[in-house]
Amino acid sequence: MRRFVSVSGILFLAFVMWAGVGVASAAPVYPVPDSFLAGVPLELGNPGGTAPGSNDWSCRPSDAHPEPVVLVHGTGGARQTNWAVYAPLLANEGYCVYSLTYGNFPDLPWPLDAIGGMTPIDTGTAQIAAFVDEVLSSTGAAKVDLVGHSQGTVQANNYVKFFGGADKVAKIVSLAPPWHGTYGNDQVSVGRFMRSLGIDDEVAAGFPVCEACPEMLQGSAFIDRMRAGGVYVPGIDYTNIATRYDELVVPYTSGIEPGPDTTNIVVQDGCEQDYSDHVAVAGSARAAGFVLNALDPEHPRDVPCRFVAPVAG
Repeated sequence: MRRFVSVSGILFLAFVMWAGVGVASAAPVYPVPDSFLAGVPLELGNPGGTAPGSNDWSCRPSDAHPEPVVLVHGTGGARQTNWAVYAPLLANEGYCVYSLTYGNFPDLPWPLDAIGGMTPIDTGTAQIAAFVDEVLSSTGAAKVDLVGHSQGTVQANNYVKFFGGADKVAKIVSLAPPWHGTYGNDQVSVGRFMRSLGIDDEVAAGFPVCEACPEMLQGSAFIDRMRAGGVYVPGIDYTNIATRYDELVVPYTSGIEPGPDTTNIVVQDGCEQDYSDHVAVAGSARAAGFVLNALDPEHPRDVPCRFVAPVAG
């Protein structure tokens, strides 16, 4: 009897140890907030940090999701403040997720150093190019997928079109992209008017605080260069997600750009109660559903429709 108890005890301890190892090695499940502004308290609690689920440099892509996802923030954003929703969401879905802060002034004290997208666009793109190389080297992946918001969308495209990223990117998913530039059209263009006065991008780079901002105006030299010969780079799948209530990309249809291997989506089509503006679209569960389907089109899921308030989400 004692021998039976002893053997049973050993087996029980072995099971407990095995179960404990299993629990410890299981992938964490991160809470996913429902508001873009959730990134603000994250930054306050962990200045200069990264959103939960991102920048795990030990991550190795799975067969289901072979491309790591690099998140490219918008003007004034950062790797933590812009991606409080998407970093944990994508990590929970099994992606290796990475984000950087580009175009900031790291020599400034916090919180000023956490305000990205301020330098000229090409300066930020060079930083993104170096970061993607770091991700590819760390993960061993052949390509990445890029998810951008606002300025991050044209940054992603600038990278693949002019900075050698064409062979390193499989998909570009864009939230609130300004493919035609903002504030204008072919008849009335702020950027073209400025250029007629001799204020080109190089002069506008002296714009107080945000040197990238004038470059995103409709008719700027940057926008015209990106559009020359066609916006898109062959071989890359594009998904554009726009919102009717965008107050910074004006008109919002600037984010709709037809092309091969391209899907254009307006969040409110089929869901009138989503009032996402330029900010809230990066926290909208509906927009997030479209992003997940764009990254994994072979396993589409139902996209939710629920009330989303402007800004707060």
